[in-house]
Amino acid sequence: MNIQHQIPTLKTQRLELRGPTAEDYVVYRDFFADAEASHFYGGPMDADRAWRVLASDLGHWALRGYGRWSVVEQATGRMVGGCGLWWPEGYPRSELTWWIIPSARRHGYAIEASRTAVAFGYDTLGWKLVETHMNDENIAARMLVEKLARWHPISAGKVS
Repeated sequence: MNIQHQIPTLKTQRLELRGPTAEDYVVYRDFFADAEASHFYGGPMDADRAWRVLASDLGHWALRGYGRWSVVEQATGRMVGGCGLWWPEGYPRSELTWWIIPSARRHGYAIEASRTAVAFGYDTLGWKLVETHMNDENIAARMLVEKLARWHPISAGKVS
């Protein structure tokens, strides 16, 4: 079974959100090895754990029918992060989640990808509410969620 064929590809003006592939591993490995970049995303972590995050992202699609996409610049084909809807076992609810590699930050990619994922949650999955849960110390994430909330209803919870 190849789950990639079942994951929808979504396009924005600059980005393509597509299913994760084995070729994305290098981006995952480098992002999660970077202590500063991955601080709010469970990092830093060894390469084998980064592989498991990639496998988990892909497997989430098979188990839940939605998940995190790889975020790719359309102009260059470069993967710049991950974004999507996520509800792993043990979480109280689903949530919007994203990560962007340091060299691609401050280009508006996180908000562009997040708006697309939120719209997918409402329009395709029929969710009544899309939430995100964050650490209060992640100021950039809080600012992004505040921008999203002005665009479409989204609930921002706290992570303890």
